[in-house]
Amino acid sequence: MIVPTDAELDALSQSLGGRLLAARQMLVTAESCTGGWIAKCMTDVAGSSAWFDCGMAAYSYEAKQALLGRETVVEMVSGALVHSGATIAVAVTGIAGPGGGTEDKPVGTVWVAWKRRGGYPRAEVFQFEGDRDAVRRQTVAAALRGLEHQLA
Repeated sequence: MIVPTDAELDALSQSLGGRLLAARQMLVTAESCTGGWIAKCMTDVAGSSAWFDCGMAAYSYEAKQALLGRETVVEMVSGALVHSGATIAVAVTGIAGPGGGTEDKPVGTVWVAWKRRGGYPRAEVFQFEGDRDAVRRQTVAAALRGLEHQLA
């Protein structure tokens, strides 16, 4: 298990911001288990208003349904694009712990989806290890790396 440091998340955010700017893309985030941490990382980058549209932190099932469509990560990423002016989106949902896990969905199970406006969503499920902070850090890093892949 490799848990990203603040410096590593900062470097990923800086790199991604440059790619978004160069590609003339605007980002929206739809976050559950990370509670807005992806949006925070991205807006920590100076000049982020040129490529960051908005972030939606929807924690309860009711909020996910009302703001983003349904609670599935594919619906979340699609709903984020519908309800924003962004051109690219990332969505995350899962079980960061310490409680809430089940036999089918243990703590550390996280779904991430990425989508460009007019395109098809790509979703992936991860099984992260560690405590709540470790799961959330790994989720943020996976989301950012996936966005870089979308822009490649």
